[in-house]
Amino acid sequence: MFSNILGVMAASQHFLLDLEARLERSVIIPQVGDVVLQHCPAFRRLYMPYVTNMMYQEALVDQLLQQNRAFSSLVRKLESEPVCQRQSLKSFLVLPFQRITRIKLILENILKLTEPGSDTIGDLEGAVEAIHEIVVSCDARVRRMKQVEELICLDARIDFGSIKAVPLIVGGRFLVREGPVRQLCVEPSSRVSLADVHLHLFSDLLIISTHRDQRFTVTDHAAFPAHVHVEHLKPQSLGLPADSFLLHLSRSQNGHPTAMILVAPTRSDKEMWITALS
Repeated sequence: MFSNILGVMAASQHFLLDLEARLERSVIIPQVGDVVLQHCPAFRRLYMPYVTNMMYQEALVDQLLQQNRAFSSLVRKLESEPVCQRQSLKSFLVLPFQRITRIKLILENILKLTEPGSDTIGDLEGAVEAIHEIVVSCDARVRRMKQVEELICLDARIDFGSIKAVPLIVGGRFLVREGPVRQLCVEPSSRVSLADVHLHLFSDLLIISTHRDQRFTVTDHAAFPAHVHVEHLKPQSLGLPADSFLLHLSRSQNGHPTAMILVAPTRSDKEMWITALS
């Protein structure tokens, strides 16, 4: 739950001590950029794993609050202490990430107020850039962790059945878009019907499936974008339902090309699918 909070706290204390030491020399601190730059390696080493773990922190706290009465009671008691100033446990757990982003904002404001040509500008600009890189890296790692978590959850719900299976959890893969559409089917009697299907578009793979009882049964898949192509249609002139579009799989799971007319729930969904699949 607390991850490497002790390391983060130690780094914050060392940073504060160096700022206080600078303040003791002069009430007006001549510059802080050099101090921040000195601590950036520790910030990167400690803040990045902490921020990456925040998603699991929050999930664990929620689980314990809901399922563990003793934990819930103790947390409420602690949060009621005057020292907590009516702040929740979650608000304290998120403070490290808020701190690193606030340091960036403070440095940017100091830089705006610094006289052009000042000797301190170089360190200030370097500090702003270094903190910015840490924040961006934290965001990227959190985003990637969420993408992996999404793949793991989907992997447990997708059944390939008789279709040739492909591993879903692959490095670098992430979900781009998913959602229900309807497939236009022509029955042997020449009667036209619409079948509900579900599309999962990943960064390198398209999966077509049926959806039932929170599970997906795969009916086809193809490498994306190499073997996936999409085309606009003119529904009115062709007598098709509105918001229809044509999906080509130049090489589907059985190795042969296939094509299907799909109908999106709305016009905006159709445009978003065409954009994503193009």
